[in-house]
Amino acid sequence: MSDPFDGTERSLGQLVASATAEMSALVHDEIALAKAELRQDVKRGGIGAILGIGAVVVLLFSLPMLSFALAYGINAWTGGHNGEGGLNLAVCFVLSFLFNVLVAVLLGLIARAQLKKVKPPKKSIASAKETAAILPNAKPHPRPEGVTAAEVTMAKAESVARSSV
Repeated sequence: MSDPFDGTERSLGQLVASATAEMSALVHDEIALAKAELRQDVKRGGIGAILGIGAVVVLLFSLPMLSFALAYGINAWTGGHNGEGGLNLAVCFVLSFLFNVLVAVLLGLIARAQLKKVKPPKKSIASAKETAAILPNAKPHPRPEGVTAAEVTMAKAESVARSSV
């Protein structure tokens, strides 16, 4: 874009077109910034959600198999496999269940830590607030639907020329 302070005079139409282009570029840049920040936060949130789902899957689907294997393993480890008695098989199953709950809690805590890292898009919010603070000072002129800014500018220039003659 050309420098507005380069000493040359620009027509009203050129000024309006320049302001419109700059406003459009500003809006596009703010949208791009918001998309980039949200994409990053969605990725973090996705990782946390996947880990949370993993915790639920481990607790629900592998619990029976892990419980049986661990319970019989505890029973064998405490001497139940050679007739010495060992721990009661029911106690072994309770210990197996507690181990599975511990694994699920650990996965859930990791998922929670990942989800806490998700933050609002601070740069986009700050930029939008700056733009919102500036926009109330700008007063757009209503125009009929289908009329371009250049046509409105030309019509105003013609009415000013007629009134000064």
